[in-house]
Amino acid sequence: MTKAEKKRTIELLAPARDAEVAIEAVRHGADAVYMGATRFGARAQAGNTVGDIARVCDFAHQYDARVYATVNTLVYDHELTECEQLIHALCRAGVDALIVQDLGILRLDIPPIALHASTQCDLRTPAKARFLAALGFSQLVMARELTLAEIAAIHQAVDVPLEAFVHGALCVCYSGRCQASQALMGRSANRGECAQVCRLPFDLEDENGRRLIAGRHLLSLRDLNLGSRVEQMVEAGVSSFKIEGRLKDVGYVKNVVAHYRQVLDDVIARHPETLRRASSGTSQFTFTPDVARSFNRSLTTYFIDGHQLANGHAMASTITPKSVGEPLGRAMAVQGRTLRLDTSKRIVAGDGLGYMGSDGTFDGVRVNRVESEDIYLATPAAIPVGTQVWRTHDKAMSDALGRCSAERRVAVDATLGVRGGRLVLELTDERGCRVTHAVDTPPLMSARQPQHKRQQAELGKLGTTIYRLRKADVPGQLFIPASLLSQLRRETIELLNRAHRATRQVDRRRNEDHTAPCHATHLASTDNVANHLAEQLYREHGATAIAPALETQNTTHEKREASREPVMHTRYCLRRELGACRRDQAASSVLPERLFLRTGSTRLAIECDCQSCEMRITIDSP
Repeated sequence: MTKAEKKRTIELLAPARDAEVAIEAVRHGADAVYMGATRFGARAQAGNTVGDIARVCDFAHQYDARVYATVNTLVYDHELTECEQLIHALCRAGVDALIVQDLGILRLDIPPIALHASTQCDLRTPAKARFLAALGFSQLVMARELTLAEIAAIHQAVDVPLEAFVHGALCVCYSGRCQASQALMGRSANRGECAQVCRLPFDLEDENGRRLIAGRHLLSLRDLNLGSRVEQMVEAGVSSFKIEGRLKDVGYVKNVVAHYRQVLDDVIARHPETLRRASSGTSQFTFTPDVARSFNRSLTTYFIDGHQLANGHAMASTITPKSVGEPLGRAMAVQGRTLRLDTSKRIVAGDGLGYMGSDGTFDGVRVNRVESEDIYLATPAAIPVGTQVWRTHDKAMSDALGRCSAERRVAVDATLGVRGGRLVLELTDERGCRVTHAVDTPPLMSARQPQHKRQQAELGKLGTTIYRLRKADVPGQLFIPASLLSQLRRETIELLNRAHRATRQVDRRRNEDHTAPCHATHLASTDNVANHLAEQLYREHGATAIAPALETQNTTHEKREASREPVMHTRYCLRRELGACRRDQAASSVLPERLFLRTGSTRLAIECDCQSCEMRITIDSP
């Protein structure tokens, strides 16, 4: 094993809603992208065609970047054959791994493609990690709620790479354990159809129906931003850093991927003896990445440092579930359509501004023009003096990202010489590929002037390829016709492309340990067993009692109310968020003991498990 192979591989994993976004993610520095495949039975998202995914594979693989297809929905018995056929098609398309939730897939007749355990598998403990690793998963996606210490404990328990979310939207529930959308609206979050109940406005009530807080998005979390914790996450055991944003537009993906590419490159550069990138090629950007200038609901580090940041540091974005963007400053003066801000940021015509109105709702207005310190608005805005103003649409950044904004090149070294009357070019690239090609040449004359710069320039004409010339050793004392150099360069580059395609390494599915015990002997409906193959797998590994997934039950809304089973299970606690944590005796009396959430005619009961420091939400019976 070489020294390079001993280094730990660090991967930046980017989202892609379609082929064009995926290609731009790779161009801007992603080591891997994940794409939704065409789904069976899902109403919410059709996904990408196999042909589109194949096109992305062809582009990404040039840089040793990988493509993961998400087949991470529950699969019903009548869909197993269709799912199996889809997986075979994805393998033929060149997909590097499948991200799956339904363990029934492990019992299908599929090629030995690498499998990654989705965050929907609810991985929060070392025991669950050991079970998933024993099943043959090559990578495990951990829950977003974990602390650095919990990540480190899971890392110590398994020998497979761990993936963690580093940026993007947060689900209020443990992923895979939210049944609110299915129970209330018949739309399964485990089937790609989440109705985003957590983003709705709620009234907070006591047990008598007295309104304590009105019309706030009390379960709508801010967006995750762990850019400042990346090095600590690497030390804790994270190998793959995942950006959430499967439905985000191309501008968002470009900006966020470029930002984290720079962050990860800095970390890797500080630890060259132990860390290395997962792909090849260097990206050059035409803009300055800044995640605050893309869609965000304000940013949070969530639970990465435990609960100590909760009091006094909001996790929720209660004023709006929409983007508030970049904080600019406070309003100094407002008169009709003219606004002055206390800000050092440049504001341009076309920017969108957001603010909290006097009625307590988040409102917005567009900038028509800017003259000196005066900002002229498209419509009059009742912005109280002293009010915080955000930039909800950044026209300058949007324009920059709307153009070609990155170029990614693979470094290549060239050695040019003459052997036995033939002109020989050897190319070696940073991916580890090396080829040698020779062409016949007439006798070459000694040059009157040194030819080093001209020959290096000719070999460096790689503009339509993915390569950039890093260094070249050339026989500058000989005169070599430009046409001959050009022919040799083109043919040798094509050989280099072929060599890479022929030697590219492909991961295979790890073997399953059939003796490994299941992480639990009793499985609840939130363990999401939706087909007979998944049930078979769990029983083979020791599960004795298995409740079927809610999606497969004929459960009426009324029966769900009467069952008192949670429809939401979260680490986020509303009492703690509102400064009324029961563990803080001085603050615990700020709110009544029993609390309820109401939206429309639906009332939900809040149950705080202080021992586990978790919150469960059930449908309240009238």
